[in-house]
Amino acid sequence: MAERGRPRSFDRAAALRRAMEVFWARGYDGASMTDLTAAMGINSPSLYAAFGCKEALFREALELYESGEGGVACRALQDEPTARAGIEAMLRENAVAYTAPDRPPGCMIVLASAVGIPASPEIRDYLVEANRRSVAQIKARLDRGVAEGDVLQGADTRAIAAYFATVLNGLTIQARNGADCPALQAVVDSAMAGWDALAAPRRRAG
Repeated sequence: MAERGRPRSFDRAAALRRAMEVFWARGYDGASMTDLTAAMGINSPSLYAAFGCKEALFREALELYESGEGGVACRALQDEPTARAGIEAMLRENAVAYTAPDRPPGCMIVLASAVGIPASPEIRDYLVEANRRSVAQIKARLDRGVAEGDVLQGADTRAIAAYFATVLNGLTIQARNGADCPALQAVVDSAMAGWDALAAPRRRAG
């Protein structure tokens, strides 16, 4: 008995990567179905059959980004021997990644949050949670530094994490506006120059 339906005539993984690049460059609402199907080399019925809907496709594209290009610097954050070295490596690797000539500039997640407000509440919530995870990862590395003795007890790790997440977001916006890698690295130099003051124990107002 013949199988129902027709087999896919395209490479799903390759199509997903091309969709990721469209979303990365244009954001969720800015990427039309025409843009997506043209980049993916498929028609709308094939897109819906393979991915379900635009929202589901975007979520898969974000997961692909986070597991690949978007995850490299996060791994550097964890692998360096101190919190300071981990945060600096994260910033510097992202400065390189955000200005790579073979991909859209900046961070896909930050740009998707910044380029308009997605109409889908589910996508808005997903992006907010992704940004919260970024801050939480930095804070966890700082807390580990406190436990291991390379960050002073009493340092406000939540505020420090929010600061460096804000620097990361700024690097993305600068890259999207045309800044090159040396310009972004100079921003990292300035951010890291304030480490000692940032990581000092906070005095309670009294």
